[in-house]
Amino acid sequence: MKVSANGLDFEVEINEPANVTDGAHTPAVLLIMGLGMQLVAWPLAFVKALNDAGYRVVRLDNRDIGLSYKTTAPLPNLTWMALKFRLRLPIHADYTLREMVEDTRGVLDALSIARCHVIGVSMGGMIAQGLASHHPSRVISLTSIMSTTGARGLPQATPKAAMALLSRPKSKQRDDIIEHFTKVLRVIGSSKYPMAEAEVRQRIGEAFDRSFYPAGTIKQLAAIMASGDRSEEVRRITVPTLVIHGRDDPLVPLKNGEDTAKKIAGSEYTVIDGMSHDLGVMPVLIERLLPFLQKNTPV
Repeated sequence: MKVSANGLDFEVEINEPANVTDGAHTPAVLLIMGLGMQLVAWPLAFVKALNDAGYRVVRLDNRDIGLSYKTTAPLPNLTWMALKFRLRLPIHADYTLREMVEDTRGVLDALSIARCHVIGVSMGGMIAQGLASHHPSRVISLTSIMSTTGARGLPQATPKAAMALLSRPKSKQRDDIIEHFTKVLRVIGSSKYPMAEAEVRQRIGEAFDRSFYPAGTIKQLAAIMASGDRSEEVRRITVPTLVIHGRDDPLVPLKNGEDTAKKIAGSEYTVIDGMSHDLGVMPVLIERLLPFLQKNTPV
């Protein structure tokens, strides 16, 4: 379904628990996906586990990805932006994570959701942090997964992971796209919790068929770089918070999760052995996540 928020149109999917008679009074969980990823990147088993626990699950395509609004600004020069980032010079982008925070707030307004649990992964975790910081009255709890505050001095992606992320497919043909992203996931994915390659290829193909817009990933990456160090924003978070990070994450290394947890007073922090930068550890995530949600869900 399409909703209008922050002056833009966003694609949203809502999954209700079984036997729901009044969805408006069912506790909601908002799921925010990471860089270049569509709402369908959330495993359906993850959504079902939340539904089975009694939660209404809301997923959205962020701007510039999936079936949501595509901005019209020209593609940014990432090489030039990366150089300015290293030199600690101001970076301009068409939008920043702050605007994406307002996108999510606007989606909640459009759906008449006053408060909800918010779960974000990677870039989605950055957006979720911003929502909890700037709109705490809308957030019951925050779960930040494999994300960061963007603080200077934190370890960046390993060279191999960075090269995989910035590499390009052979062509824009469906088979080449599937082959390319399968290789990327081999680099950043969890070797201890590998997904079957056939399933990986199927999911990449389904995402391609739904929407293929690589410019969106570049624009979102520019937004992250232009947002810089968000430590002060993160330090203002007062809602109950769970920070989850994979010990083996090559894209957003573990120190980033440690830093996030330290800067949010009273937050809970859990490290998952064998987890890299994917959701292949879904059963373990649910095991850590559900008790946190349940103890913070108003009766």
